[in-house]
Amino acid sequence: MQRAYYTALGLTGHHESAMDLSQDAFVKAYKAIHKIDEERNFFTYYYRILRNLCLNFIRDRKKHARSFSEIGEMQYQHLENPGADPSAALEKQEQKEQVWNAIQQLKPDHREIIILKEFRDYSYEEIAGLLDIPLGTVMSRLYHARKSLKTKLEGVIL
Repeated sequence: MQRAYYTALGLTGHHESAMDLSQDAFVKAYKAIHKIDEERNFFTYYYRILRNLCLNFIRDRKKHARSFSEIGEMQYQHLENPGADPSAALEKQEQKEQVWNAIQQLKPDHREIIILKEFRDYSYEEIAGLLDIPLGTVMSRLYHARKSLKTKLEGVIL
């Protein structure tokens, strides 16, 4: 559930929605457990349901604004250095906020692939399985997502 929650949080950017969507997806997957192909992993089936629910949420709330601070502590806690200079820590926090805002501006499929690869650390093969797309599509989509993210961050981060 934690893996699913953080994926939903990365896609939607909203704590409560991520909790609700990950639970809704689990209930839907559990109710349809008899339909799951025995050769497939349950999480792959569950992830597809979760992904669709998240994309529907994003579509329905296109103008849904959110603050980086909501997930900043959870996603980037390991990057903080408690002994660092406060001004440097503030500057680092501002940079993280700018990066997250840029990620949120990406198209949903680009945002999803960046989150799965860079934040959830899935391999190309795992992403291809989760999204049910060819490996080449994963690499291509990730390339274009990174390129788009770089364009959005040019001039913002030194």
